[in-house]
Amino acid sequence: MPVGTQGTIKGQLPDSIAATGSQCILANTYHLMLRPGEETVSQLGELHRFMGWRGPILTDSGGFQVFSLSDINKIDDEGVTFKSQIDGSIIHLTPARSIAVQNKLGADIIMCFDECPESTAPRDVQERAVERTIRWAKICREAHSRPDAQSLFGIVQGGLHVDLRLACAEKLIGLDFPGYAVGGLAVGEGFDNMLKVLDGVVGALPADKPRYLMGVGYPRDLVEAVARGIDMFDCTLPTRNGRNANAWTPGGQIRLKNAKFARDDRPVEEGCDCVCCRQFTRGAIRHFFMADEMLGPILLSLHNVRFYQRLMSDVRASIEAGRFEAFRTTDPRAVLGAGIRQAD
Repeated sequence: MPVGTQGTIKGQLPDSIAATGSQCILANTYHLMLRPGEETVSQLGELHRFMGWRGPILTDSGGFQVFSLSDINKIDDEGVTFKSQIDGSIIHLTPARSIAVQNKLGADIIMCFDECPESTAPRDVQERAVERTIRWAKICREAHSRPDAQSLFGIVQGGLHVDLRLACAEKLIGLDFPGYAVGGLAVGEGFDNMLKVLDGVVGALPADKPRYLMGVGYPRDLVEAVARGIDMFDCTLPTRNGRNANAWTPGGQIRLKNAKFARDDRPVEEGCDCVCCRQFTRGAIRHFFMADEMLGPILLSLHNVRFYQRLMSDVRASIEAGRFEAFRTTDPRAVLGAGIRQAD
């Protein structure tokens, strides 16, 4: 799911994103609550009209952004008090308030408000976060005023402690949410630790409901998480890399600002069907970046989203054909992760 933090996927028209094969996109509760405000979005027709997107939309709860971006004044069992990064005003965000904001925004899938400490935080911090996450999930469920129109997902926390994760999952499953997310990963714990958590937790989540790994990730992360039973992903990586002149290919990343691409007449990726690869050369795209033309970031972001959607489409096809394990072990995209090699 491509991410539209401020109500738009940066530099992209909705129809362009839909043409990549994207079925669902994200918007950010925290940022939209601060600006322009949920009442304004609601008055303008809720997120589907506001974003010009005809497909499903998911909003996060704002919890991750509160803990990662804000100057927090206070956190307790009631919620979080923090300073707005827009104007410095003091805001008190509670689980019920997060749900009320998401109800106003009108996304199809909304998330429970959770406490999201760093994955490497001490066990006692993780224990308190799990207790609050469960308590807040109950409040979120009770506060949800549009259950027929919006599916509310619970979020499993617990850091790198599988036993805490399992305890959290058990309590959330008891609340019978339409779907479940694994949160608090892809925040510096490393690939192996992420897989350890997924190995221990995903199988405990209901197989007949969506299982969502939040904020992940590299192509390798997606393929390995699918192998463990994850269904849904979101990440800013494809578009952020594109805006920074980095393009994904099966052989690795291409850093288009490199001088060696100045007269390269090849497409970014041979065989890719996106408009970037069908109509432009590497040399032209490099020029757009060097000249600070908007088209460069637009084209590479679009290519990267299409690269990810082609990957996921091929994953689905391999599962349906009964050859996912072969895909996982032989497709060059399945090993592209952090510290990725550069392609030619």
